[in-house]
Amino acid sequence: TGCYMEFGFWEKDAFGILNYSSISQRLKLEVIDDEEFWNIYGIENWIIFQSLNRIYIYDTQLDSVSIIESNDEIVKMYEANKSIYFQKIGKGIFIIKDGKEQIYLDERSFKSNEVVNLFAVKEGLLILTRNNGFFTYENGSLSPWTSANKNIADYSIYSAIRASTGNFVLGTISNGIIHLDERGNVIDKLDQSNGLANNTVLSIEEDLDNNLWVGLDNGISLVNTNSPVKFYRDKNGTLGSVYSSAIHQGNLYLGTNQGLFFKELESEEDFSFVNQTQGQVWSLRVIDGTLFCGHHRGTFVVNGSRAALIATIPGTWDLKRLKEQNDLILQGNYDGLYALERINNSWRLRGKLEGFNNSSRHFETSGNNVFVNHEYKGVYHLEVSNNFSEITSIKIDTSLKSANSGLSYYRDRIIHASKDGIYFYEEAAKKFRKDSILSTIYTEGEYSSGRIQSTQKQDEFWIFTKKNISLVSAGVVANTPSITTVPLSNEVRSEVVEFENVVNVESNLYLIGTTYGYITLDIQNLNIDEFQMHISGISNGSNRDQTDAGRKVSLTSDGSFKTEDNNISIDFHTPTYFEYYDPNYRFQLLGIYDQWSEWSPESTVFFENLPPGKYTFNVQAKVGNHISQNTATYSFVIAKPWYATNFMILIYAIVVVMISVLIHNLYKAYYRKKAENLIQRNKRELELNRLQSEKEIIKIKNEQLEKEFKIKSKELAASTMNIIKKNEVLNEIKEQLVQIEDKSNLKPVIKTIDGNLNQSSNWETFQEAFNSMDQNFFKKIKELHPSLSPNDLRLCAYLRLNLSSKEISGLINISPRSVEVKRYRLRKKLQLDNNENLADYIINV
Repeated sequence: TGCYMEFGFWEKDAFGILNYSSISQRLKLEVIDDEEFWNIYGIENWIIFQSLNRIYIYDTQLDSVSIIESNDEIVKMYEANKSIYFQKIGKGIFIIKDGKEQIYLDERSFKSNEVVNLFAVKEGLLILTRNNGFFTYENGSLSPWTSANKNIADYSIYSAIRASTGNFVLGTISNGIIHLDERGNVIDKLDQSNGLANNTVLSIEEDLDNNLWVGLDNGISLVNTNSPVKFYRDKNGTLGSVYSSAIHQGNLYLGTNQGLFFKELESEEDFSFVNQTQGQVWSLRVIDGTLFCGHHRGTFVVNGSRAALIATIPGTWDLKRLKEQNDLILQGNYDGLYALERINNSWRLRGKLEGFNNSSRHFETSGNNVFVNHEYKGVYHLEVSNNFSEITSIKIDTSLKSANSGLSYYRDRIIHASKDGIYFYEEAAKKFRKDSILSTIYTEGEYSSGRIQSTQKQDEFWIFTKKNISLVSAGVVANTPSITTVPLSNEVRSEVVEFENVVNVESNLYLIGTTYGYITLDIQNLNIDEFQMHISGISNGSNRDQTDAGRKVSLTSDGSFKTEDNNISIDFHTPTYFEYYDPNYRFQLLGIYDQWSEWSPESTVFFENLPPGKYTFNVQAKVGNHISQNTATYSFVIAKPWYATNFMILIYAIVVVMISVLIHNLYKAYYRKKAENLIQRNKRELELNRLQSEKEIIKIKNEQLEKEFKIKSKELAASTMNIIKKNEVLNEIKEQLVQIEDKSNLKPVIKTIDGNLNQSSNWETFQEAFNSMDQNFFKKIKELHPSLSPNDLRLCAYLRLNLSSKEISGLINISPRSVEVKRYRLRKKLQLDNNENLADYIINV
């Protein structure tokens, strides 16, 4: 870079940023006050900087600078044949040899006339001056290049280069660019009227793709010299919007909304108006060597610059030749179909095909069948008489989408285009069927209009979509149609939608009408050279603001980012510069977004809040229909948070294992204790069951004993009562015997009775029964009262049975009074209070 009192160079660092290094300051050079640097050239290992008063030669190997001083103003510096030349006003042209200046040409022409550039040619040097044109210098002889000079005589040249093709590109003051071939002929002229941003060209450079970069008095323009697309813009608005075009008799005709215009095909002159054609032109058709113009006012036949109105029926949309009727032409009008006939080699209107009054903008013929596409109702199928004088049958196919649709003829088939796809009419089935191959040309979202534009060539037509235009032609080998897609969007084409029009100018050159003029398209030159994809910048941060602020990341190595720096912004580009082929990009981020994104013109992508992990960013570019030769790649890692690192995971694992062991032991102890409790509970339950069983057994035994006791009690009671009864009977018998006066014979009987009354066997029987019933009573009472005599015990036994004194007296054969005495004595021995009942006490013992 050379600028005001400074020169140096720029280097791109690892972050993709250009950093400036000053040569003049680093080497501590003393530049002249107010010195400015205007030109820089590089030869081998030297870089030469030119100011108006000095030339600085920088040796990149030795890192040193040598200076050529000049007392005269140095106008410009040039490079040719690997040598450096420069011009001093009033002195001539100099050459640098061995680091010093030497006079090369001191001709008077070059002392006062500014030299723009020098070019190496076979003859020697070609010298271009600002105002006097080209000169050739060979073997010391100087001569003007007359053939070129006559073409640039009226221009003031300020800058010039020789392109890689060998042609010359001249930048002028106020007249833009002049493009000359190697013979000096003008190839092209570019100025503000056809694209340049400014007419004063101060510098020109050619890049590797043969594009011209033009430094202007105000701004920079890019010229795609090899572009297959060229634009003719009607700056003055003379033409208007182009609705149709045709080539006829060496002339190019344009039908517009303002009339019919023409010019010679190869001429650089402006278009001329064809008289009498003011108004809207709908179509231009060349049929059997005659140019027909479908006009709002009717139908014209055009011959050169003249037009003759042959049909005054308003609104001729289009005209079609009838293959089977060489002298008839069918035309569609606002109100139906009309026939033109040829008589004595002249065309005139024959009349209308009666019976059909609908607008017929899109129509096609096949034998005696006419198909008319209506914008709202569908496709009409008309059967026409043999002489095309009347319509014999009308049918309408409503199955096709009619709005914004089109109709045409391709390879002996009627075809229909709508949002649903492209259909062809099948004669055998008498219906339209979808064509699976042609319907791939566009999607419903890309659909623009159903305009199917045929050209003069056989078996080809154009389809227009929002993003592309496609040329469909017959396949070279197979029967499959060939589809050539040109990525010109409708914004670039800027045609009148539904009135798109194309004409074949020459072999592979087509002209497309637009709202501002026309486009020429060379389909043989559509290929784009290989191009590369590059990542130009990466930045990251914890939020979008930090990322946008430019925390740059190195492009030369894989990235490693902290957990919180998980917002990544990536810039990318492809160094391709085509005016009408905007680059589009798609990307993928392996590790989270593995699918490719949709194509987009955006050259920056921002990933927000990426989770920790390993990622690989891939990006591709597409220019036109071509994808970049490479895929630009950048890999990076976002670290896990500290609590998710491998070390912490190990700690977590150890803690989990320890907690698991602790929980296991706690559970083990818990279940062991629970098992022990269960065992104890089972033991208790078993013991309770055993005790319950024993209790049940005891209960059963007690019940049995109680039953036995009751039985024995009954037996004892019965026995006691028997004894009492027996004694009572014996006493009564005894009393009766005693009353008998003669007792002599009764004594043995009375003795026997007394013996039975006093038998101890009664007591023993009673005692045995009592003991079996209440075996512990005597033991208890003896323990409580040891002083009791056997008679006392006997009395206690009778009282235990709750016998009355009278019953007791009967058992022991004493009087009840004696029994009371015995009871009294027993109370004393038992030491009972007066209020205590003796019988109750004995029973409760």
